[in-house]
Amino acid sequence: MSGRSRRHGAEDEDLVVRPFMLTGGRTQPVQDGLRIETQLHAAPAALSAPLLFEARRIVELCQAPQSIADLSAGLGVPMGVIRVIVADLIAEGHVLVGNAPGELSIALIERIRDRVRAL
Repeated sequence: MSGRSRRHGAEDEDLVVRPFMLTGGRTQPVQDGLRIETQLHAAPAALSAPLLFEARRIVELCQAPQSIADLSAGLGVPMGVIRVIVADLIAEGHVLVGNAPGELSIALIERIRDRVRAL
């Protein structure tokens, strides 16, 4: 291995942010019950809130309804970390649980599906 490739690998390691740094060392969300399929959308004024880094990106992604799993995949961050950050955003009122106004809920879609199957 040349010195150049070793140096390049060291630079990559320095760019990695450990998950506990994103959550302030917390491993449990302040609001329990956020499942991987929980649908979230941003509050109307959330984009103008003074949010940093991942919280800002979550609000941007939640302009359209997103699940916890979608956010984790979209940001490339572990699901547990997303749950902690999202719980904070919910507590602050920047992100809301459920579909955006005017969107069909999953329960309603499932009821429609079941009734169509029964036909």
